[in-house]
Order: sequence, then C-alpha cells, then structure tokens
Amino acid sequence: MSELSPVLAPPKFRPHQGPVPRVLALVLAGGEGRRLWPLTQDRAKPAVPIGGRYRLIDFVLSNLVNSGFHKIKVLTQYMSDSLNNHLVRGWHLAAMLDQYVEAVPAQQRRGREWFKGSADAIFQSLNVITDEDPDVVLVFGGDHVYKMDVRQMLDFHLESDADCTVAAIPVPVEEARAFGVIEVDESWRILSFSEKPEVPREIPGRPGFALASMGNYIFNTRVLVDELLRDAEGKLGSQHDFGRNILPDMVGKRRLYAYDFMRNAIPGMDERERGYWRDVGTIQQYFLANMDLTQIVPVFNLYNPRWPLHTWMRPLPPAKFVFDEDGPGGVRRVGYATNSLVSEGSIVSGGHVSESVLGPRVRVNSYAHVHQSILHEGVDIGRHCRIRRTIIDKNVRIPANTEIGFDLEADTRRFQVIDGIVVIPKNYDFG
Repeated sequence: MSELSPVLAPPKFRPHQGPVPRVLALVLAGGEGRRLWPLTQDRAKPAVPIGGRYRLIDFVLSNLVNSGFHKIKVLTQYMSDSLNNHLVRGWHLAAMLDQYVEAVPAQQRRGREWFKGSADAIFQSLNVITDEDPDVVLVFGGDHVYKMDVRQMLDFHLESDADCTVAAIPVPVEEARAFGVIEVDESWRILSFSEKPEVPREIPGRPGFALASMGNYIFNTRVLVDELLRDAEGKLGSQHDFGRNILPDMVGKRRLYAYDFMRNAIPGMDERERGYWRDVGTIQQYFLANMDLTQIVPVFNLYNPRWPLHTWMRPLPPAKFVFDEDGPGGVRRVGYATNSLVSEGSIVSGGHVSESVLGPRVRVNSYAHVHQSILHEGVDIGRHCRIRRTIIDKNVRIPANTEIGFDLEADTRRFQVIDGIVVIPKNYDFG
C-alpha cells in the first residue's frame, strides 16, 4: 500500500521524552463473529485458527508483548472456552515481575446482560482499570492480522497531548463502508468520525481512498472512564460502541487524534510489509489472509526473528512427506507440498498439496490433491480426493474419491459456499 498524499503528511514528533506512563492493555475478544460462521459456531472469533499453527488473537498479543507492554487483560464473552484454553496454556508472562496476559470473562456487574457493545464491554469491567490504576489504557481489537510497534503509536499520543488516539489506515472507498471513517486536519486531529458510512469521505488529494479506523485506541485513563460513564448514563438509544457512539461524541470536545499506521515500522521489516493489515471479519478475508501466507515471498512475513509471532502449540513431531514411487497403472505416488504451510504433526502421504495451509496433525493420503485450501487440525483427506478453494474445520475425515470445490452447485447442497469458497464445519460427518 502506498503512502498517504502530502496533504495528510503527519506532523513530525519525537519519541516521548517525559516520564514513562503506567500502561494497561485491554483486548476486546468477546465478538461473536457471525460473518465467519461456521468457523465461529464453536469458538470466539479471536480463537479461530490461522496460518496453520496460530490463532487470530496471537497477532495483537504478539504486537503488545514485542512492543514492551506486559500488562494485558483479554475481555472475553462468546464461546470463550477455546480462547481461554489457548491463553492459559500458551501466554505465560513473568508473574514475579507483575507481567501477565489474563482472560476477563463477562462479569455482568450491571445485571444479567451480556456486553451491549465494545464500550459496554469495558464499562462492565471498569474494576479492571481501577484496580490497576494506569495512566494510559490501550484498547485493541483481538481479531486483525497485522504487525505494529504500539510504542510508536503511544509516543505520538503523548507528544500530541491527545486525550484519545485512533490508529488509522487508508483503504479503498468501497471497502471503507465496513469501517469507521475519519477526517483529519493537517496535524491529524480528528474533525469527524463516521461509523460504516454509506458514502465514505475520500482523503483530500487521494481520490478513491478513505481513512479508516483500525479499531485500536489509546486513551488517557481519566478520559476513558469519564466517557464510558457519560455514555452509560446518557441518551437513550446508545449502542454503547466506540465507533458508533464514544468517538463521534468526542469530536470537537476532546483532543482526538488519528495515528498514521503507514508510518509504523517494526524491527526487521521489509518495506513491502509496511501498512499490511487485514480485518478477517468475513470468510473471504479470512481465506485471503491465509493465501497471503502461501506466497513465495509473502507480504506478511512470519519468518522475521526480530518480531516473532508467539503462540501455543502442543508437542508434536515434525511434518512428514512420504512416498516417491510408481503406483498402480504407472501413476506416480509422491508426497509433496509446494507454496504451502504445513504444520507440526502433519503427514503428506503420497498426496500433493499446493498453495494451501495445513494445520497440525493433518493427513493427505495417496493420489489426493489439495489446492488453495485451508485444513484445520486433525483433517484427513482420503485417497484420490480433489479439494479446491475449501476451508475444512477440525477433525473432518474426507472419504476417498471425494471432490469438493469443483461443482459449487452440488457443494451448496451440503455445505456453505461463500464467495466461491466451500466451508466445511468442525466434526462434519460424511456418513
């Protein structure tokens, strides 16, 4: 993605030179993720597997930890068991140094209601903030694919003397309708904030692009608490959401700034990776995010040792590729994978995998061909199967000689087909 026009060149600022503030990070991870169904029928959206061995929440947690922020509360709600297990097993920081990643379930402190919106999720967890008593609160989403040095955003927030800072990125206008759209002045102070507008305002001097909120915010603690209280006790009809209510109401009343994500740089970053960000809110975007990783030189680089992507993985043997021999009728039986990610414990046994992502303990049997597909943990592809542009969730056994992704009309009678992508739910039984 190219840089913003000079009209929106951000102000120059120095890394913050003053006292280091006390920082608490809150990760919003209670989303239902309806547009990712059926991948979310049994798990929260941030717990959806991606890239074979990771979960969506690993991206934001890795960004925070790699940036030096080690007090992290993850606010959970919907189908949280899988997510909680992942956090408990894999995200252990140094308790002796008061460093932690902790899940905070919905506490229903204001009655027997679930979170009504993103702001309400934090309002119902205000005790988490008051107990920690930070100077600054990071409020980040738990389901986006990107790399970000959050400290650079914090420096901008502090040097701008902002009450709240919103991470922003230019996106095509036709995509901007799915996001909060921001207008800024020459100093990047926010002039307007519109959540999912029908007609997004274009960036001055850059037709076809709008400035979109990434759903990541930095608040001065007192400001955050005051705004949450005002929203909770204010006008009827509020959806108690940051994008729909809190931020638009702050415009012109608070020092509200946008942070240009295109300027963010992490150690070891290739310039092609600058500005990479995917909101995997739909099956199509989820599919594309995984396919990005299969490229020969992926724009999103998992192999940068200076910015590792942390996760939890049970002890499994290395991936294995077996058979290189002539089979019946002179058909060659070779187990191999090209332009693919193959996770631990997987066996490609005489089959061919191309441009695909295989999770742990996947088996692709003889003469099968898997192309542009995502296979989650424990999937078994029978002999002579042909699988194309398909997402197969955990623990599904595909019977021998099955074809999926070639006749979408037939596939639709059994599975969900979204934007030409077949999705087979977890534990599906072919009978």
